[in-house]
Amino acid sequence: MSATILVADDDDAVRTVVAQALTRVGYEVRTTGNAATLWQWIEKGDGDLVITDVVMPDENGLDLVPRIRRNRPDLRVIVMSAQTTLMTAVKATERGAFEYLPKPFDINELASVVKRGLEAGADVSARLHEDGVDETLPLIGRSLAMQEVYRTVARLMPTDLTVMINGESGTGKELIARALHDYGKRKNAPFVAVNMAAIPRELIESELFGHEKGAFTGATARSSGRFEQAEGGTLFLDEIGDMPLEAQTRLLRVLQEGEYTAVGGRDAMRADVRIIAATHHDLKQLIRQGLFREDLYFRLNVVPLRLPPLRERTEDIPELVRHFLAHAANAGLPWKTIDNDAVEILSRHAWPGNVRELENMVQRLAALYSQDVITADVISAELQEAGAAPNAGEGDPQNGLGQTIERQLADYFAAHRDGLPAAGLYDRVLREMEKPLITLTLQATRGNQLKAAQVLGLNRNTLRKKIRDLDILVIRGGR
Repeated sequence: MSATILVADDDDAVRTVVAQALTRVGYEVRTTGNAATLWQWIEKGDGDLVITDVVMPDENGLDLVPRIRRNRPDLRVIVMSAQTTLMTAVKATERGAFEYLPKPFDINELASVVKRGLEAGADVSARLHEDGVDETLPLIGRSLAMQEVYRTVARLMPTDLTVMINGESGTGKELIARALHDYGKRKNAPFVAVNMAAIPRELIESELFGHEKGAFTGATARSSGRFEQAEGGTLFLDEIGDMPLEAQTRLLRVLQEGEYTAVGGRDAMRADVRIIAATHHDLKQLIRQGLFREDLYFRLNVVPLRLPPLRERTEDIPELVRHFLAHAANAGLPWKTIDNDAVEILSRHAWPGNVRELENMVQRLAALYSQDVITADVISAELQEAGAAPNAGEGDPQNGLGQTIERQLADYFAAHRDGLPAAGLYDRVLREMEKPLITLTLQATRGNQLKAAQVLGLNRNTLRKKIRDLDILVIRGGR
């Protein structure tokens, strides 16, 4: 006997498409345009799976989900919605939905989700929360790329799984980590963030695991580490690729055995924390270079989550700009609007600094621009002042930087074509090119280290350390 699927959506076209698609694969389908009829079917015991829209004329579909879970715990519910925000995905998951699908969705994906829902056991992991959800979660965007992020985040919130967030600088990795904590089961415990690139290498172990009095010169008293401070909560290890190997070994022990020892201490302490790590590095490349432990990578990369750069989700820029303008106004800055031509220019820009760069620009204009409406001319001038034309992408030679780097690399390989051994090629190129590349980038950005870090894809603190270690002279405002 074929399964019966109950479909509720106030859009006739959606109901027709869904019904036809599911009927073709062998299901019996019953459709309705309101929540009342759907609830009558459910109370009578009809149906093997429910597909419901969020917005219906008589009731919000999300409000139906916990009632269905209480009345018929074994009945899977798939929520679909055109309200493609993270909070919709979060609410669907929080209230016990088996799956959330943003509209428009692929009909083959829907059929696959229906099949999984019917096959799932009665103990599907879904939390039932009666309390409200904060509507101010600072993750903006309705693009397909962000929808996948939202769905993944919503699935991970009820778990304690270790997550590895990968994304360029400025994409919002800490926002994702905070969302996983603030809406997870550890939300009432501490969220502790530590940036590996911002801590001197010799102090990282003490920073993470604490130290006892007298453990080293200057340790005049016992100090708790970030693991101890995050006990019961979440520890966010940002820029994990910058962690030195010695500290990596100690972190691996924590992940394997659930305990650690303070620097200079003897007694092992238990660690009850959820680990979320993040990096803009290619960790597999660092593993090949011997700079990152492969066993630690597999321990951290239980659930990989990639954040798309802004250039892959430019359709989100208008909404992001409106959000940042409103946020600036709420913070006491003058209220501004932006015209469509200006938004179009912003949407064509490559944004090497990603969302952070866009936010900084909007805040700067809100604070300093005297007119009420931000125009295209203002945006064009602002982007030129920042040192990049609107269409300049990664490696684009708009300002001559890309071409100069290409020439230097070509010259390098031409000079070593006959004598350079194949083994160690990457490391040798890196050693010989790193200082001139950083120097060239700083010259091109007129000594602006933040801009140079964005162009190079480095954390600003990492760049500062390299400038110091490589003894690079920075001349501000000059070429």
